[in-house]
Amino acid sequence: MIVELRFDAQRPRRWMRHVMALLGGGPHAVQIAWVRTEAERAAGLESLLELERMLMRRGRSCGADADTDFAQASRPALQAADIVVDFTAMPRDPAHTYLHYLRPLYDGAAGEDAAIAAIVAGDLPRIDIADEMSDAIAWSGKPSGEAADGLGGAIETVMARTATLLKGVIDSGPRPALPHPAPHPRSPRAPAAFVLRGLAECIARRVYRLCCYSPHWRIGWRHTDDAGIWTSGDLSGPSWRAVPSPANRFYADPFPITWKGRTFVFFEELDHRVGKGFISAIEFGESGPIGEAIPVLDEPWHLSYPFLIVHDDQLWMIPESSTQHEVTIYRCVEFPRRWERHATLLSGVEFADATIVEHDGWHYMFGATRDGAGGYSDTLSIYHADNLFGPWLPHAQRPVLVDRASARPAGQFVHHGGRLWRPVQDCTRGYGGALGLAEITELSPTRFAQTVHHTVSPGPRWPGRKLHTLNRCGRLELIDGTIIQPRIEGLRLPDKLGAPAAADSR
Repeated sequence: MIVELRFDAQRPRRWMRHVMALLGGGPHAVQIAWVRTEAERAAGLESLLELERMLMRRGRSCGADADTDFAQASRPALQAADIVVDFTAMPRDPAHTYLHYLRPLYDGAAGEDAAIAAIVAGDLPRIDIADEMSDAIAWSGKPSGEAADGLGGAIETVMARTATLLKGVIDSGPRPALPHPAPHPRSPRAPAAFVLRGLAECIARRVYRLCCYSPHWRIGWRHTDDAGIWTSGDLSGPSWRAVPSPANRFYADPFPITWKGRTFVFFEELDHRVGKGFISAIEFGESGPIGEAIPVLDEPWHLSYPFLIVHDDQLWMIPESSTQHEVTIYRCVEFPRRWERHATLLSGVEFADATIVEHDGWHYMFGATRDGAGGYSDTLSIYHADNLFGPWLPHAQRPVLVDRASARPAGQFVHHGGRLWRPVQDCTRGYGGALGLAEITELSPTRFAQTVHHTVSPGPRWPGRKLHTLNRCGRLELIDGTIIQPRIEGLRLPDKLGAPAAADSR
């Protein structure tokens, strides 16, 4: 199978290398055809991107950088292609037929300029992969922007997730056909204002981080006699209280467990002065936290999201270690303090927030994956196994979902109302901005579907701008979120839920 990538000959960029590497990483041969387009160049675009590179990224390159070396080095003789991926807006020659003729659309329009127009208008575009041989949309997705620094970073993010969608279509086949989206009407906007505003915001963030620890997460808890958020779909009910934490450390990703007659909440603890997370635990009683948090698991690399599971009458933990490109399971040898590394469940994959559920005789592992570029929270991948320790096999749909509002796990699965649910991170307004409550309507080694019924955002009952974990154990319900945390003692605000000053201004 030969896949031909058609790129704009007048605008070679570094993101094209990523596309070629990702799509060429399987059984397909990849070739590049450089196309002379008739697109008008945005005035001063390259100078603006260079300004961002120097001031915003301090000389660090990104996918939007010009790459004439790639254009010169990737001009081999072309063979007859089976699949064409056309990144331009040039019309297809109807005299030629292919197995698939895939064209990425950005808010309904083709070409990099369409993606830039959407970004400059204020948001990352919806990405549709149109197959012009069947006149159908083969797959769609919405990228997350937590890694999108400025215009250049946004271009890189959008094109990286375009590559993810394309690889999914080529490797796993088109998803159920969707109608063609209508092009989004936009008034032309010059990128200069967008770039200058981005530079100003970048400076403001740097000043903010000089004055405050950022982000500063904290854990909220309450006791409730019903199913809490799973019943109400919001934060109403008993008041939330924050777990006390040192000013220079944040607590996030709470996972509770009652084991051997005692209830502990395990969570990520991060010392802002070090910048690396580890796993700690704090005991809970009927009146709330008992004593101080204690460290229980540390590694040379960052750990977070301590997913807990009971199996064969033993307690196991799978903390996130996506920076190591592996998923590792630990066995509790002395509750709650001592854990030993037991096995590596997955390796060679950037897999965040591993969350396991047993369903219809299979173990399913959900997690947010990343192809080496773009956002960290918009792509959901699933693995399945007939045993907790594997071997874990990839789902037939690889990945199963690209959607910033409902991909990344946010806590344990829940059986509620006779149905299977999972909390998800809604990153529409940024990483960890809100929670979604998603019902799993189809789950097998070959099929997956979910429906988000409620979105839960922070507000007067839980001030701040973030809310990205939901878990419970018995009557104990837990969430987390961010607040302003000044570095200087005298400037620190009282931690009162409901106080307007507690909102995170980032």
